[in-house]
Amino acid sequence: MASSTVRPSTQDHSPEGDIARRLLDSAAVLAYDPATEVDWDTPLDRNCHGASPEWSTLYGTAYWREMTEEQRKELTRQEAASVASTGIWFEMILQQMVLRDVYAKDPTSAEVQWALTEIAEECRHSIMFARGAAKLGAPPYRPHRLAVELGRVFKSVAFGEAAYAAILVAEEVLDVMQRDWMRDERVAPFVRTINNIHVVEESRHMKFARDQTRKRLAGAGRVRRRINALVIAIASYVIVTSMVNREVYVNAGLDEERALAEAKANEHHKSMMRSSCAGLMEFLASCGLLTKPALVFYKRAHLI
Repeated sequence: MASSTVRPSTQDHSPEGDIARRLLDSAAVLAYDPATEVDWDTPLDRNCHGASPEWSTLYGTAYWREMTEEQRKELTRQEAASVASTGIWFEMILQQMVLRDVYAKDPTSAEVQWALTEIAEECRHSIMFARGAAKLGAPPYRPHRLAVELGRVFKSVAFGEAAYAAILVAEEVLDVMQRDWMRDERVAPFVRTINNIHVVEESRHMKFARDQTRKRLAGAGRVRRRINALVIAIASYVIVTSMVNREVYVNAGLDEERALAEAKANEHHKSMMRSSCAGLMEFLASCGLLTKPALVFYKRAHLI
């Protein structure tokens, strides 16, 4: 009996087509339906964290030491929900950029078919994150208004390496932290499942984004490379600094101003962010995208 998941062959024999075909083959074999894979019915266990405590913005601070274990768990649940909500926001940007990139290209090519497959996966991820945040008992966190408007502009004008490298930054930062969360038995089981699904499927998206970034830069001149290096760095700064909404502290029952001050000065969290981005920064450097102006924003976001 023929399988409904068998992918029709394409005639795209380009190097890009080879990569896209491999990604399509992977998606046909290893893909998830969050609607059935995630345990949505079991009530939230409030004895569990929403994320590994070590990834909390307050971990290691004086405030963290004063908090009860219940407060710590509630904070990590709110922070995980905020990260998920930011993920939805950027996945919506990502989907529009990818769709715009393949608009009017050959739909029989493996590259376009992979792009559509990636968009389909991102749609499922967004719904999964939304349901997960709601189950964590969090409100619909949104980036601040300026970030939303900058995102609106970016998704409309970014192209080529600027679009794909920015996609890569968002995906790689999430990937490292979620790999920790999905293995951590202190984290709620349904959150671990969500993270596992996202890590597996995003690994394909990151491979495509890296390939596309290199491909688009192949013919880029010095001026274009320097301009896009700065654009990517600014986009990265906005994405990373939007991950944890300041309202998480209020919703966790903490003093907002004190929590913000201690989080801002938290060297442990800054170190976690830098270590998570080591491979990413190495890739950007290899592409000539770590210019001096760009480094200013990566350093401000504690990515390097």
